[in-house]
Amino acid sequence: MTRSGELLKDLVGIASVNPRGGPVGAGAKPDLGEAAVAGYVRNWLAARGVRAELREVLPGRPNVVATVPGRDPRFVLLESHLDTVETGGMTVDPFAGTIRDGRLYGRGACDAKGPLAAFMLATAELAANGPPPFGVVLAGVMDEEHAYQGVLGLISDLEGADVTGAIVGEPTDLVAAVAHKGCVRYTVRTLGVAGHSSRPDEAVNAVTLMSRVIDHLDRAAPGVPPHPLLGPATRTVTRVRGGEGPNTVPGRCEIDIDRRTLPGEDPIDVWRKDREELTALIPGRIEVDEPFTVDYALDTPAASPVPAALCGALAAAGRDASVHGMPFGTDASKLARAGIPSVVFGPGSVADAHSADESVALDDVDLAARLVVETVRSMSIGGGRHG
Repeated sequence: MTRSGELLKDLVGIASVNPRGGPVGAGAKPDLGEAAVAGYVRNWLAARGVRAELREVLPGRPNVVATVPGRDPRFVLLESHLDTVETGGMTVDPFAGTIRDGRLYGRGACDAKGPLAAFMLATAELAANGPPPFGVVLAGVMDEEHAYQGVLGLISDLEGADVTGAIVGEPTDLVAAVAHKGCVRYTVRTLGVAGHSSRPDEAVNAVTLMSRVIDHLDRAAPGVPPHPLLGPATRTVTRVRGGEGPNTVPGRCEIDIDRRTLPGEDPIDVWRKDREELTALIPGRIEVDEPFTVDYALDTPAASPVPAALCGALAAAGRDASVHGMPFGTDASKLARAGIPSVVFGPGSVADAHSADESVALDDVDLAARLVVETVRSMSIGGGRHG
């Protein structure tokens, strides 16, 4: 077993499914919430001489934050999330951490306990070999898969601290991602007139109205130029709800829309434009609700200290040292908006994240840990502070 195998097996074996706003603790499902895995991370680091503490964000749902002082008062933030998505439909035991052909299987193996394990190994190594050039703060945060409360709590805790940049752990196939899309999600409703299905001419079919909306969305792409690393903005219907019974003309139909935004787009402005566009399709028959999810895109300059150092470490290891973009959202955009230049990096592929047989190659977890160590050690103390 590789050095990451035992650690990642333990992490995956501790259920930490995001409760999505539901209760945790007494009376709740035992696989919900992040407290148990946060405690494990704290204890594992403490056993290796790294000061770590739990910081409760929501009742029973803490972040875990560890600090390794450096020779410079500035520090590099290593941030990865503790929570996972649900386990329904998995074809492997979600919590067994089965190892087969060099891969570890289970929920969270690559999203994002693999990156978390790599960051833990890197932090322990940096602590064991004298003060690194920069200090390191490792943060395992809750609620990334739902409402981002963990990273927002972390940002509040870091207020006034001198953070030169962050590496955010997500499955990027071991490439440095300095850009990713944001999103705005909202519900669209068509308003018909319900009636008996034997007399459809006396009703207004809301599902038929919605078919016109969906057809429009299929044909009308967002009118913004593509991003060089991210490609085009997208707009996708992700859920449809409509109909009361087999013999009733439906009076209401709803769809949810996921609009992926590019750097430079404000998600609320995007929603307002979409609302104007869609309500004009069938005047008086369409409602567009306020967004239920808003997240911003990431676009970190590749020359920022942490991305540049990470790309240097990748080059020295003979890996792809170019910068990339990712289509999914991460905590990095929240950190960047708080003034912390951030790069997304980690072992595993997003194609395996949330999948029925989620897994990660253990050799890649080990390599990610070594690359993070080299990134921190290669940073120049004489470099400028971030603004």
